[in-house]
Amino acid sequence: MRSNLVTEADTQSEMLIRSIVAAQFPDDAVLGEEAGQSGSGTGHRWIVDPLDGTTNFAHGYRCFCVSIAYEHEGVVEFGVVYDPMADEEFTARRGQGASCNGSALRVSEQEELRDALLATGFPAYKVGELQSNLYPFADFAMNAQALRRDGSAALDLCYVASGRFDGFWEPSLQSWDIAAGALIVQEAGGRVTDYAGAPHVLEGAQVVASNGKIHAAMLAVLKRYA
Repeated sequence: MRSNLVTEADTQSEMLIRSIVAAQFPDDAVLGEEAGQSGSGTGHRWIVDPLDGTTNFAHGYRCFCVSIAYEHEGVVEFGVVYDPMADEEFTARRGQGASCNGSALRVSEQEELRDALLATGFPAYKVGELQSNLYPFADFAMNAQALRRDGSAALDLCYVASGRFDGFWEPSLQSWDIAAGALIVQEAGGRVTDYAGAPHVLEGAQVVASNGKIHAAMLAVLKRYA
């Protein structure tokens, strides 16, 4: 699909990350966007998106990143998202908060959806379907202050964590898209669920992330698409 590009940078980045993990943690499993899963891991798994925002990268649009999460017994314990263009490293460890380049992150205090800046994305393979996000996008355009679509779910989540965005939603995501970013949002005081408001799991395609204060209002818009 033309909308789902893979560049040499994707494959080389993932190969490098896999080699580092293999050298340091030879018994751990790795799940990567490009090469799938390798190793059994005995409960230890690294979830890797070597280049989130490939289309942006291919066009020279400066919004892309590397996302890596560490999962133990099905629970993401650590996440890091690195934006090389801004030289920003977003990190979180479960129960220990989130930070960007060493400075603590906190979600926004925005309480009203009508005053919120939201972000979203569109799936590569379902452009013509209801769940492709066109209908939710139109709904939020009428209910929020403004919308952005930058093309990197991992960075969108980090921007929610840092208070730059008040909320984010997107259908048809994969675990490598959100494993690190979801933990960063939660550790920054935000909330991450599916469209129905249930706690989000990595295998769940629908993701809603917010500062928590506008979450119910976002879910009210999305419930018809759950």
